[in-house]
Amino acid sequence: MLIGIDASKIAREEKTGTENYSTNLVKALGRIDKENRYVLYFNKIPQFFEIGQPNFSSKIIPATKFWTQIRLALECIFSPPDILFVPAHTMPLIRRPGLKTVVTIHDLGAEYLAEYHKFPQKLYLNWSTKFVAFRASHIITDSNSTKKDLMKRFGVSSRRISEVDLGVDKAVFYPRTPDEVERLRLSYGLKKKYFLYVGTIQPRKNLVRLIEGFSKANLKHYDLVIAGSPGWLYGDIYEAPKKFGVELNVKFVDYIPSKDLPTLYSGALALLFPSLYEGFGLPILEAFACSCPVVTSKVTATAEVASSAAILVDPFKVEEITRAISKIASSQELRKKLIEKGKKRVRDYSWEKTAKETIKVFEKVYQSKQ
Repeated sequence: MLIGIDASKIAREEKTGTENYSTNLVKALGRIDKENRYVLYFNKIPQFFEIGQPNFSSKIIPATKFWTQIRLALECIFSPPDILFVPAHTMPLIRRPGLKTVVTIHDLGAEYLAEYHKFPQKLYLNWSTKFVAFRASHIITDSNSTKKDLMKRFGVSSRRISEVDLGVDKAVFYPRTPDEVERLRLSYGLKKKYFLYVGTIQPRKNLVRLIEGFSKANLKHYDLVIAGSPGWLYGDIYEAPKKFGVELNVKFVDYIPSKDLPTLYSGALALLFPSLYEGFGLPILEAFACSCPVVTSKVTATAEVASSAAILVDPFKVEEITRAISKIASSQELRKKLIEKGKKRVRDYSWEKTAKETIKVFEKVYQSKQ
C-alpha cells in the first residue's frame, strides 16, 4: 500500500497543534511501520526533519499559494498514491477518480465559534471542512467530541469516522530539574512563581476571562505567563492585563521553542487552559507529562482528555476560573494530588499508539470498495 501524506504543515518553522500532530504522527509511522510505503509531499524543504527508513520518500512541490488545490491535486492526478492522507481539514477539490482519501478534522471551531475567526479564512475553513465531511473516503477525529459534532452538524455517518487520540512524546516532555527551571526562568525574566498558558493568542482560547480570573484571585506575588504567537482578533487580549489592573503580573513571552517548553511546564504552578472550544488540547497532555497540574474547561474535548486528573471549570464563569487559581496557589497538597493523577492519565497516550490506530484506518479504507 502506497500512502501519500500532505506534509506541508511539517515544513512550518513555528509549530502549534496541527503542525505538531503532523510531525509527531509521521515520525511515529516511520518508527513502527516497515511494510507500507509512504511518500511525503512538502511545499518547501523542511528544517530539522528527516526519516531515514527505506519505505519513506519525500517530494518537494513548491508553491506559495493554492498548494493543496493546484500543486498537490496535480501530483495526485498524475502520480496517485493508493491513499491520500491529509492531517488537517482540507483536501484537493479535483481528484483522480477512485483516489481514496483520509482526512483528519481536528475540530469545528469555525462552525461553532464563527465570530472568533477571521474573514475570509473562516469561510475557506468552513467550506473545506464541509467538503471533507461529504467527500472524503474516511475521516479521523482527535476526540469523541469532534466526532459527535460532525455527525450532528453535517450528518456524517459514524461508519465514516474513526476517533484516534493524539499522543505525547515522553522522551521530550518529562519533568526538568529545579536548576534547569531556574536557568530558564532567568533567561525569560520570570522572577516570580507563575501560572502558565500555552497556545495561540486568539479569542476562542478564552484569554480575556483567564486574565480577569487571575486578577480577581489577587495574587500579587505570582505571575501569569502567556506563551504563544499572536493568532487573530487578539487586540482585547493584549489590552486585558491593563484593563484588569494586572499589567505587571501578566507576561506575554510569545512563541516558546520546543526545547524550552518542557522546562516551562515543569516550573509552572499549573497550566491554565480554559478554552471555549478544542478538538483535543495537546498542552494538557504535555503538562501532565511534565508533572504540571492542569486547570481546563469542562466543555468539548478538554474534559475528555483531562478526565478526573485536572480541575475542570466552566470557561464562561470567571468566578470558577478564579476559584481554581486560588486553590492551586494555596494548597501544595492539591498540586501533589493533581500531579500524580496527571502522571497516571498520560500513561494512556503515545504517538506510537496514535500511529497504530491510524494505520488501521488506512488498511480499512484500502480494503474498502469506494
